[in-house]
Amino acid sequence: MAGRINDDDVKAVRDAVPIDAVVSEYLQLRNAGGGNLKGLCPFHDEKSPSFQVSPSKGLFHCFGCQEGGDTIAFVQKIDHLTFAEVVERLAAKAGITLRYEEGGYNPSHQRGERIRLVEAHKAAAQFYVEQLDGPEAEIGRKFLAERGFDQAAAAHFGVGYSPAGWDHLTRYLRGKGFSDKELITSGLSQDGRRGPIDRFRGRLMWPISDTAGDIVGFGARKLRDDDNGPKYLNTPETPIYKKSQVLYGIDLAKKDIAKSSRAVVVEGYTDVMACHLAGITTAIATCGTAFGGDHIKILRRLLMDNGSARVIFTFDGDAAGQKAALRAFEDDQKFAAETYIAIAPDNMDPCDLRLAKGDEAVRDLVEPRTPLFEFALRQIVARYDLETPAGRAAALDEAAQVVARIKTGSVQREVAVQLAGFVGILDQEYVVHRVNQLAQWARGRGERGPAPGARGGARRQEVQAPAAAPSGPALNLRSPAHRTERELLKLALQKPALVSPAFDAYGVDEFTAPPYAAVRQCIAEAGGAELGVPETREYLVQVLDATPNDTVRKLVTELAVEVFHGKSIDEAYAGEHLVKVRLRAVDRRINDVQGSLTRLGSNVAPDHLAAAQNEVWVLQQYAQSLRNHGADAL
Repeated sequence: MAGRINDDDVKAVRDAVPIDAVVSEYLQLRNAGGGNLKGLCPFHDEKSPSFQVSPSKGLFHCFGCQEGGDTIAFVQKIDHLTFAEVVERLAAKAGITLRYEEGGYNPSHQRGERIRLVEAHKAAAQFYVEQLDGPEAEIGRKFLAERGFDQAAAAHFGVGYSPAGWDHLTRYLRGKGFSDKELITSGLSQDGRRGPIDRFRGRLMWPISDTAGDIVGFGARKLRDDDNGPKYLNTPETPIYKKSQVLYGIDLAKKDIAKSSRAVVVEGYTDVMACHLAGITTAIATCGTAFGGDHIKILRRLLMDNGSARVIFTFDGDAAGQKAALRAFEDDQKFAAETYIAIAPDNMDPCDLRLAKGDEAVRDLVEPRTPLFEFALRQIVARYDLETPAGRAAALDEAAQVVARIKTGSVQREVAVQLAGFVGILDQEYVVHRVNQLAQWARGRGERGPAPGARGGARRQEVQAPAAAPSGPALNLRSPAHRTERELLKLALQKPALVSPAFDAYGVDEFTAPPYAAVRQCIAEAGGAELGVPETREYLVQVLDATPNDTVRKLVTELAVEVFHGKSIDEAYAGEHLVKVRLRAVDRRINDVQGSLTRLGSNVAPDHLAAAQNEVWVLQQYAQSLRNHGADAL
């Protein structure tokens, strides 16, 4: 059994992999001031970014859901990995060889399941790419060439070929040290009569990567008439592949999606290739499933829901494409971005359009866009005979229910007026009233209706649920004492040089809020704030290691990334807060002693009375010195 990873190696991994680089693989980050970055939290749904990253400290914290920690904690939570699996994964990216105590180097078969499954897919992808050059794969190369993809294009997208035999890949991966159980679990192999056989045989292969760039599955395209399987065969659901949570091409497109605030959703692998090669590098596609809520979450984190964000769906103009567009519209209101639909002339998909008319035609496809809600309404209305009163009434009844789901009040009214024109009803106010009525009924049934008082314009907004109360003891941030204690702890965690060595002489009892007292205790157990003067990041790691539970740990990360309230964070600012916290502690002690004497009255012993009076006098002199001389009196 392999032992724990060497502590020095864990530290080396933390130092080698910047947290902002890791987090940026999953969401868009923007400047938040004070050296911090912000984005939409990947751990809960939110409209405004409350997720902050501090590159200098190697920490993240969400002020909405209270999740926080370092780079390792982030990857643990977002990819559901163990501590050791994350360290191994990040070490591999950084080129760091890990040492394991009590067990030498860790054998590959003892590594975490996700790590092993990703490694198997990586090896399989390389195998498939090599096979594409072989004689048997001529049919695959011809397929690509007929669709306008040369060898360089295939290499860019990692396209490969799976041999037609029963177990070519299975035997190859066994030779790489993977067990039969791992091959079955990965979905690369399946049970046969005499053991595992290849799941994909005689097909063109597209590797499917997650947002972080790890290959987690494959899409396989049928090439031969004697193949009785489906046209496209995807990896089954596995521990690392959930088809509702992956988007083909997201690893290639994510940076440009974040940069341009635009995403283009197409229907297939070759459409993604055609778009990227034509210069639309924000194109992505679903993998064997309809575009849904989990896909929206991925895009929202990259688009960051800013006012200029655009999502453009491209669908075939046939019945299936129209159905897909209407299904996408059902999820439209989950976006804060504007959503559009683009349909190519002659019902061609982007791949066919590129072949027929070139790259420029593909680029033009996503420019003259139709708002998705307008397309959906026109499709509904087109099913009715608008020449008759009954047909117009029926069209209005169905379409008005769609308009009633638009959350922004002013947009809802504007679309209702458009609907009146689509249906051919001259009385626009009647249509507006009908939509309002349906929206009110929906709210009465507890369904989502338009957001009261929402802003105008074409941007859609979600009704934001009340934020969940943070766990742990309540803090009264209206209390001047609590505000000052919080600011002093932030200084001790973020800028220990400004409060050292004075801070380390402060007792836990000088912090009146129990959560803040717990943080102060953790700083003490980590060796004190002075330990962080030469190396703040390592000091913060030790403070986090000293936390007794998740509640205190989350508060430490929150304080470690929260911005300061002062304009100039310098020695004067630090001294002011050191004095305030100490002065309040002194005043509390004076009141306690005087109160004790008052309660005892004449029953107090003479020697106890003298000692108490002397303590009060000394404390009063100290308090006066703090008021007169500030931090110099500490």
